[in-house]
Amino acid sequence: MTPSTLSSEHEALLERFKDGRVLGLARAISVVENERAGFQELLHTVMASGPQAKRVGFTGPPGAGKSSLVAAVATEYRRLEEHLGVVAVDPTSPYSGGALLGDRIRMNDISMDPGIFIRSMATRGSLGGLAATTKEVVDLMDAFGFDRVLVETVGVGQTELEVTAAADTVVVVLVPESGDAIQAMKAGLMEIADIFVVNKADRPGAPRLVKELRQALHLRTGSALKDIPAHHGVDLGQVMKKERSTSPSAEKPEGWSVPVLTTNALTNDGVETLLETIQEHRSWLEQGGELERRRRARAEIRIRDVVNREMRRIAWSSADARALLARGVDDIADGEGTPYSAAEAILGALLR
Repeated sequence: MTPSTLSSEHEALLERFKDGRVLGLARAISVVENERAGFQELLHTVMASGPQAKRVGFTGPPGAGKSSLVAAVATEYRRLEEHLGVVAVDPTSPYSGGALLGDRIRMNDISMDPGIFIRSMATRGSLGGLAATTKEVVDLMDAFGFDRVLVETVGVGQTELEVTAAADTVVVVLVPESGDAIQAMKAGLMEIADIFVVNKADRPGAPRLVKELRQALHLRTGSALKDIPAHHGVDLGQVMKKERSTSPSAEKPEGWSVPVLTTNALTNDGVETLLETIQEHRSWLEQGGELERRRRARAEIRIRDVVNREMRRIAWSSADARALLARGVDDIADGEGTPYSAAEAILGALLR
């Protein structure tokens, strides 16, 4: 793919995009989101310069106040004269196929700020907490020249962790009603969080959740038992220290210590501290080479995504594959085949 393969319509769109016109960005996002003809070439052209914007993802369970917190964070960044892109993802109803896009409603106070561009997206059945083309939309906002892009996922359950493939810094937002730290561990949030935020911290149970999260993080890093006295003649702290000293990773520089912060998005309490912590994490990413490592890992994921998407498109646009699919369904109904035999026949035809 080269810029010369762009259609005349996309050439004109690209000019508006490069001129910094918001309408050009909005239409480019629509082209990509709907996967219209030529969207790959458009993305190839605008992404040629590589990522530049600082990307911050916000994830957490439904009702954690993610939208309100993103709005408060965006307001603070605007006071620092940053220009922001915001991607807010809402779930699509499996029954009606529609999406409320309520995140946009909660961000109404910042939606009129010319320095903030908000794009609401429906998941359209995509799993992982993001819409199918969220990462592409973030790339477009990055290429458009925003200083920072904020990504809010749908409420996570135990699988919606794709935000790690879209953001440099992941903020996991919890509330006292989210349950205990064990639930966060079950959901995989311990692995993806760069920063934990207990929002609505004025509610009962917030201090307890903060304490449990910090204890769980200490267990994960192996520091929770360092002060426990010897039991039956075995000093657990010394044993763990010895194991760490003989571990192959012992020579690596100390990693990021995940903080647990408290906020109240409605009153702005703790938001300034959150911004400072996000900046501290950014500095850690840049100084230790972790930012480059994450971007390379993200690039690999993106390549795999594009290959998988194109393979699906090629497979099901083939008349032979569709005919073999229909034949396979008939064979299964007649008791003469299985999904595996049908798939083998389709793959054989495609690979030939």
